[in-house]
Formats: sequence, C-alpha cells, structure tokens
Amino acid sequence: MTEFIRKRAKNAKNDILSGATVALALVPEAVAFAFVAGVDPLVGLYAAFMIGLITSLFGGRPGMISGATGALAVVMVALVAEGNAMGSPEENLGLYYLFATVILMGIIQILAGVFKLGKFVRLIPHPVMMGFVNGLAIVIFLAQLKMFKDINGNYFTGSQLWIMLGLVGLTMLIMFGLPKIKATKKLPEALIGILVVSAIVIFGGLDDVATVGSFIRDGGGKGLEGGLPEFQLDIFSKVPFTMKTLWFIGPYAVILAAIGLIESLMTLNLVDELTETRGNANRECMAQGGANIITGLFGGMGGCAMIGQSIINIKGGGRGRLSGVVAAVLLLIFILFASSYIEQIPIAALVGVMFMVVIGTFAWSSFRILRKIPVSDAIVLIAVSLITVWKDLAVAVIAGVIISALVFSWENAKRIRARKRVKEDGTKVYEIWGPLFFGSIKAFNEKFDAKNDPEKVEIDFVESRVSDHSGIEAIFNLVNKYEAEGKSIKLKHLSEDSKVLLYKSSPKFREVIIEDIDDPRYHLAENPEAFTKGLSEYNL
Repeated sequence: MTEFIRKRAKNAKNDILSGATVALALVPEAVAFAFVAGVDPLVGLYAAFMIGLITSLFGGRPGMISGATGALAVVMVALVAEGNAMGSPEENLGLYYLFATVILMGIIQILAGVFKLGKFVRLIPHPVMMGFVNGLAIVIFLAQLKMFKDINGNYFTGSQLWIMLGLVGLTMLIMFGLPKIKATKKLPEALIGILVVSAIVIFGGLDDVATVGSFIRDGGGKGLEGGLPEFQLDIFSKVPFTMKTLWFIGPYAVILAAIGLIESLMTLNLVDELTETRGNANRECMAQGGANIITGLFGGMGGCAMIGQSIINIKGGGRGRLSGVVAAVLLLIFILFASSYIEQIPIAALVGVMFMVVIGTFAWSSFRILRKIPVSDAIVLIAVSLITVWKDLAVAVIAGVIISALVFSWENAKRIRARKRVKEDGTKVYEIWGPLFFGSIKAFNEKFDAKNDPEKVEIDFVESRVSDHSGIEAIFNLVNKYEAEGKSIKLKHLSEDSKVLLYKSSPKFREVIIEDIDDPRYHLAENPEAFTKGLSEYNL
C-alpha cells in the first residue's frame, strides 16, 4: 500500500500543474464548440467539467482529457435547429432535445463497452492512425486561425495583427525554450507561457488584444460566470417520450455515439504510444457513456476525448487520473469564482499553446516514409488526413479502414495458387495455397478443368483455409460440377475450422471429405530426408 501511494504521489506535482494548464486551454475550446452547436457557452463548459471529471476517475486511460469537442458540435447544429423549430423560440426546445440525445448517446456507448466493442480499435491500421493525427493537427491549426478574426469576421490587420502574432510567437518561444534550460526543465512550459503573456497584456495596457472574455461576448455569450450544474427536470416535461421522439433523436444519438467512441479510442491509442503504456478500451467506452448520461441530465452538451488537450497534458507530465481531475475541478472553480480573472487571459496565449500542440501532434515522419511504404498505405495515409479536414474524424477513420480492408482483400485474392500433379494410380491432385474467400473464388475456379480431368480427383487444402460463405459455395459448386461429369472428387487436409463450416453448410461434404489423414508437413519435419526430397520435388 505504501509503495502504491509513493508511486502515485511521485507524479502528483506534474499532474497538478499539467491539469491547471489543461483547464485554461479547455475554456475557449468549450465556449467555441458551444457556439458551433448553437447553445449557451455554459452548456459547453458544464460538459467539459462533468465529462472530464467522470472519465478521469473511471475511464480506461489515465492522463487522457475529455470534454466538449468540435467533432460532436458540428452534428449537434442540425439537431438543435430542428428541435427549436418544433416549438416557439422562447421554449428553446432544441436544447432539451439535445440533452435527451446526449443521454441516449451515453446509453449506446455503455452498451458498446458491455459488448466489448472497444477491442475493434485494434483493427485500425497504422497508416489510418498516422492520417488521423495529421488530419487532426491540420484541423486544430485551422480552428486557431478563426481567433485572428474580429467580430465582423474579418482578419486582423495592421498593429492588431502584429501584436497578436508577437504574443503567439512569444508563447511558442517560451514553450520551446523553457525545457532547454536545465534549471527550468520541470516547470510546465505551457502554463508559464500563458501566465507571462497574460501579465504582459494586463500590465502593459494592451486593451485592443482579444481575451477570453471578449471572445465570449463577441459570440453572443454573457460571460463565464455561472453556478453549479442543475438537474434538468424540464427534459421530462418538454421532450415527449414517444416513438416519434425516438425516431427523431435516435439517428443523431447513434452518429454522436460512433463519433465520440472513434475519437476517444483513437486518442487512447495515441496516448498509449506516447506513454508506452496500455489503456482499457472497453472501460473507456463505458466511462464515456456514463459521463454523457450524467452530462445530459445536468445540462451539458456531451463530449468525448480531446486529442489537443490530452497531448498538452501528456507533454506537461500529466500521467495519472489526478491531472484530469484537477483540470475538471479547476474549470468548475473558474466558472464559480474566478471567471473575471480567466476572462482576462489573452486568446493569443492559448493560440500559441495550441500551435505547439499542432507541431507535436503532426506525424512529421510521414513525409519521410511515404516513399518507403506500399503505395496503398501511402494513399490511405493521405486520404485519411484529407477526409479528416474535409469531413470529420469518424468519416475519415471509417473510410481509411474500408480502403485498407479492400486493399488487403485484393492482395490476398491474388495469392490463391494451385499445384497440380498426378499420382501413380492416375489420380490428379490439386494442392491449394492461399486463403479461399469472396475475393479469391474466381481465381480458384479457374484452376480446375472438370471436363478433361481424370476419373479421380483430390483437392489438397494443406496450405489453404476456407474463410467465408463464398468459399464454401465455391467448393460446393466444384464438387457438383465433377459429380455431374461422373467423376470422383475428394477433399483432404482441411483444417478443423474449415471442416466445421463445410459440414454445417451441407451433409454432402461428409461424402467427399477424407477424415483421419495426417498432415504431410509433420512427417517432413520429423524426417529430414523426406523434407529434402519434398523440396527438390517441388523445385523449392
């Protein structure tokens, strides 16, 4: 027990300081995503607090930060607008339909954890992962460019632009240079950068610099100040629990749950690589689901893992659950007691932090390896990066996995081979190499000549496996074709799983499959002379 406490306490300082930095970076992100979704900034801030706290305590990946995200916010826009259209403007029905959708989204995510669907994240190929981080880095970068615009949507010009660039550059310089100085290596460079730039703006009298407070007011919000999240009883009175409601919010809930889980599990994988540890994907699914249910009930917009803030946390030394808890609790403290101080933080400082996140997130090695990896992988990497920017993360990852799966199927379809030989008694033997599945059945069928083959034929599957129903159907049709020609056909050396599939599909296979026959490879391994003879016989 003492050893356990010592290990946790050892990194407590890093967790607390890193959590404080993350809390500051969460504020403009949560506010911006609330504006995107068309709801009050406090709805985004409450979501960041509740989801961040619950997932930090119960999630499957210590050190990962969750909150309101842009990927979910863009889907919520249409939901809130359609919900508002169902009643009068003062009813604000869109907000309550959003809360109901977030609750249903959470239930779906919990079910994904219960049925252990989180393990499927392991099927995501590495090129998809690299494309994901590259695309996300570009998205984060483009999102920061909006901070260089005024209330009318025009980019800053003149001295306003130069001051903004100077403050952003100073923040980045501090974050880059501080770790290089030996005496300051353990200081949280992002937090120091934010504090230094804030001090310059506040005490230097730079009134024209955009701050968190001006950003909120320009977006139509009243400010950061608020109370504790309250249980939303109005959900049950304003949202009718009918099939019509389920038909309306159901598709949105499924899409939000899928996007949230994909983004969270991809971020979990990335943090695993950065920390060289392993998180629990199914536990994260359940924690995200539980967090979204509670968030919906207490007036939050829902959310998932945030890759930018997670990387800030990891780079700042945050490794334990304490870092996420500190970030969430500090965010609530900002809302309750310190809103006036947080509103004075210049947006430039936070933009500088996010630009450094972009530099750290982008897989620069992808440029170096593009010519060294298979062309198909290079296409997947580039496609996922572009689709992430063009559409969203979920679409990009699904597209990347589909492309990779199709390429894999195509490549394996070309690997089906058949060696032909005739035994002393005149039996023709087809020795099959490669997987037999939907992609390879055409090539498989072309190997045989039922009309001109001798009276007895054997098909040897010692180096092949029957993978799906298409493969079963191909063998079944082949057997029928030979029997229609009045010829005998036997199948041998089928693997146990292949035989189970064939017997299950048709009793006919019991007549043609040869049971109790040894695998010739074992005899070759036991008898070196036979093994050498086999190699020379097949010119290997």
